[in-house]
Amino acid sequence: MLNFDKLADIIINNQSFLITTHVNPDADAIGSEIAFYKLTKLLGKKSRIINHSSTPYNLKFLDTDDVIEKYDEVMHKNLFDSSDVLVALDFNRVDRIVSMQKGFSESSKLKICIDHHQDPEDFVNYFFIDTEYAATGHILFDFIKNTEIVKINKEIADPIYAAIMTDTGSFRFERTTSHLHRIVAELLDCGVNPTEIYDKIYDESKLSKIKLLGRCLDSLQLIANNKIGYMKITQKDFRETGAIESDTENFVNTILSIEGVKLGLLFIELKNG
Repeated sequence: MLNFDKLADIIINNQSFLITTHVNPDADAIGSEIAFYKLTKLLGKKSRIINHSSTPYNLKFLDTDDVIEKYDEVMHKNLFDSSDVLVALDFNRVDRIVSMQKGFSESSKLKICIDHHQDPEDFVNYFFIDTEYAATGHILFDFIKNTEIVKINKEIADPIYAAIMTDTGSFRFERTTSHLHRIVAELLDCGVNPTEIYDKIYDESKLSKIKLLGRCLDSLQLIANNKIGYMKITQKDFRETGAIESDTENFVNTILSIEGVKLGLLFIELKNG
């Protein structure tokens, strides 16, 4: 059982928060950041969202106030020590924030991690991690409901819905339970439009992304009696299609859609090799 009372105490008894998430953020990462940001603002706190990566184009609609910043060492390095609390959302290893790792690690400020992934690294003062949750956004919903720290409005409900919808594979993965559907019903009652959010995330792809997917599919190989599939993407593929790394989100699910395949792998060549 997560100690939501402790998390509430940390938020209530501090005034400024630096919020961040992992490299190449997905909808759970961005949605959780926005929900946490909106929560703190409702409480009159000062918050900044700063990420190593730019926000993927299909997730920018979640940032309605255009508050997410891309990390710049000169501009932002002092924030690690001037914020009361450093908040790590949807990741549990400090190397997942890449260029922000040094500043985060060396800061003496209070650090918390809210996440749903396994095997956390010891890099914060307080962990709020439970792998039974479908998404980090799911944890934030339960936190708000259990503590009643704020009332969930549409501005909080939208990003939480996006987080849960995407991390459950549009409500088809194992952790899609009846309880989770009741949560979704509450979010819809707050004004969430599921069709609109799905369309913005999945049905507004740029041509460059589709071209990259085509190249990726050309590399598809099946091994181990067709139970394992893998694809690869090179830096040449990115250059020639004009796509970016965040465009590869969910490409691996194409492999898993093949009959008989139990494991899908996507290999991406990094810029530095």
